[in-house]
Amino acid sequence: MTRECAVLLPGVCAALADPRQPGLDDTCLEKLLDWFRSLTWFDPTVELVQDNPCLTELLSSVLALPDPSPGLLSFTLQLAGILASSESRFQHLQQEKLLGRLFGAEGPRGGAAWEDAAVRSAWLKGAHSMLHHLPALHCLCSSGGMDVIFALQGDPSLFVASAASQLLVHMLTFSLESETPKALSTKDCNWPGCAQMIVKHIKESLQSSSASHIEQSLKLLSSLFGSCFGSCYAAWTEVLWLDIAKQIESFLLEETVQAQPLLANLLLNVARSPAFCGTEGSFWALVTSALEHLTPVQAGPLAVGLLKLCKCPQDVRIQALTVLLQPMDCILRAASQPLECAGLLDESVSDPATVESLLSSKTSCAGLLCQTLTHLEKLLSLKHLRVDLPCVSLLHSLMTILQFCNGFLSPPSPLGSTISRNLINCFRVQKSALDVLAALSEKKDCDTLIGSLFDVLLAYLQSPNTSPTVLKKTFQATSKWLVRLQELSSSNSQRQQTEKILEDVLVVLQKRLCSPCWEVRDSSLEFLTSMVKCLRDQKEFRQCLLSSEVLRLTENLLEDPESYVRASAVTAVGHLAPFTCFAPEPPVSGNQYSKESIVAKLQEILSTDSEGFPRRAVISIFTKWLREGCTGQLEDTEQFVSRVIQTVEHDLDWEVRLGGLELVEAFCSQTICQLSQCPYAPVSSAVTSPTPQNELLQVFCRAKLFGFLFGSLCDCDKPVGQRACDVLVGLRGHFYPMSTLENPQEIEDSPAGRGIAWLQRTLRQGSLAQNFPVDGDVGVDFQDPESMMLALGAIDLLELHDELNKSSDHVEESPQSLLQDILAAVGTIEDNEVDCY
Repeated sequence: MTRECAVLLPGVCAALADPRQPGLDDTCLEKLLDWFRSLTWFDPTVELVQDNPCLTELLSSVLALPDPSPGLLSFTLQLAGILASSESRFQHLQQEKLLGRLFGAEGPRGGAAWEDAAVRSAWLKGAHSMLHHLPALHCLCSSGGMDVIFALQGDPSLFVASAASQLLVHMLTFSLESETPKALSTKDCNWPGCAQMIVKHIKESLQSSSASHIEQSLKLLSSLFGSCFGSCYAAWTEVLWLDIAKQIESFLLEETVQAQPLLANLLLNVARSPAFCGTEGSFWALVTSALEHLTPVQAGPLAVGLLKLCKCPQDVRIQALTVLLQPMDCILRAASQPLECAGLLDESVSDPATVESLLSSKTSCAGLLCQTLTHLEKLLSLKHLRVDLPCVSLLHSLMTILQFCNGFLSPPSPLGSTISRNLINCFRVQKSALDVLAALSEKKDCDTLIGSLFDVLLAYLQSPNTSPTVLKKTFQATSKWLVRLQELSSSNSQRQQTEKILEDVLVVLQKRLCSPCWEVRDSSLEFLTSMVKCLRDQKEFRQCLLSSEVLRLTENLLEDPESYVRASAVTAVGHLAPFTCFAPEPPVSGNQYSKESIVAKLQEILSTDSEGFPRRAVISIFTKWLREGCTGQLEDTEQFVSRVIQTVEHDLDWEVRLGGLELVEAFCSQTICQLSQCPYAPVSSAVTSPTPQNELLQVFCRAKLFGFLFGSLCDCDKPVGQRACDVLVGLRGHFYPMSTLENPQEIEDSPAGRGIAWLQRTLRQGSLAQNFPVDGDVGVDFQDPESMMLALGAIDLLELHDELNKSSDHVEESPQSLLQDILAAVGTIEDNEVDCY
């Protein structure tokens, strides 16, 4: 603790304990607790409380109050726990007889204040902070604290109940770590004192007739096995599991037990423990039983979790996959009568009638399918799935679901008709199915169904009943499958199929670009951009696109009344430009798609659009063009960059200004590579190659880069200043090796040097004039190469870099500032300057 803080602390403690003072807000108290946590973490000695007796006086004063506020009492409990986190401070507080009065029977847990959930939560947090040494553990166990924690497991406040469960997990783990003799074999072990109390409580609760007690114990067990206990104490994990396994098995078989939904999470956490690495044993038999007896909704999370485990036995893994595929299998079988295709499964894990019943119910059908589809999408995203997915049948099932949802399939079977009625216009299921459909595009087994698949996708793209959110998902899936389609276009017949599909897609896209719904226009433009990114090198795609009306409609949307659409249109035009107007011989005749007209339109948006989104999109596209070499020769690029930065430097949107700096950075890198003899390499000396260096500086000065960069250093939005400083530091590294930096004192004699010195002082103050700085007769010419060379060498850019990268609250949120704020808030200091958090 600093001397300044030690001087302020007694006043703060006195103010906190004074009942006449208004209570401080919770934010200040939390910040104060955070400070004490950091103090005690780095210094476990007793000196903190001995050198600052005001802390124990605060605890005593609060205990002496007849009716302390819940906020103050909560703060005091947590502070006491933090202070007692080291054994020496714990003993000191025990000698003062403070901990018993706070955490013992005579403390707040027996009074009216206990009715407040914040006090109960603070008691648990304080106890948790304290439990880092055996004396604290024994104190809590001997003072009746364990019964309090057990009771708080069932607290009506979820925060309190969760804190109680976390504390018990910590206590059991700490008890094993501290109380177990090193030579003891845990195979013939007895649980140490505190751990024995917790395990006994768990077993008794599991055998209780109270459903809430059973539920609490199952949650506690899940937390235990899911914590470091399950991974660091494998032998103890096995001992605990053997003690409760029979009871868990009985819950699985008793279908009336309300705790069944918690069993899946418990079993999954146990399965992750190293104690059950083997492929044999009663545990995996119990997992198999759970997959059979839990409902499909309950078993789904367990099944997908098991499939992610590398050590799960293969027969259990196959059974878990079967559980996930059962609803998809039922969909396939319900879609045709008689059955035209085999289902996904040869046999089911549980009774198929259960799944059929859930899919037949209006209330459960969508929920089961959405859960199943979400799980399947997770599995498809895994790089190494240790079981084979029947991708073709799965794709067939997905197409069936989508046809059910839009009413395009009317199966003759009674079950199919019921499911179809349940799913009609069900947006949730449509979106989930389309997500899985997109993920399946990576699987090469599904190529035989690609024609039928695009029939389904086109039906969704064409249908007026497709909602905007579902249409967006359809576009995303279509984009993925178009890439797969292009990969297959080897034979003439396949190329004809590809061209036909592309033509159909572009016809639908033209219609959607004219939609009265702005979300649809926006999604259509995003889809177009995605297609261009993926298919720009494909001849068939370019031909179909250039012969359609898509280009004209897209350019028209640059003037759309909705700013999001204008921004998406800018992005689409920007991606189309490389082969519509920047190609050596643009394939589109006429002036409409000329380079000059497109650039002029985007520059107009950048300078005049009232919304930030389109302007951000323009600067992003300009940077993309620059990096891809679309802007022409160096002279053209120089003029282009100069015009852009003169536009963006006064933009009110900081993201546009930041985009301008990214453009400048790309221009600098590109120019250095073009003009330097060895691209990417810094010059060995400032004087060895004067011609390339001078030419570089002249290019940058003509483009007016330095004025923009130095002005951005003092931008009111910190990310802009940071990026400008990064660019300048990079330039300085190119023009000046570290050993050749200019000496500021040596250059001040020249007129340019005096201007640079002035600029250094101005930058340290953190402000530049709008029209670049003039101090009396001393000015800075940002377009003079000599001046800018001096500026790069003399100004301490690294110091500025450090200042800009400091947290904005590095002063305001210091402990000293916090203590001053508290004193100011309670009116005990005259200068009432409270920091604004």
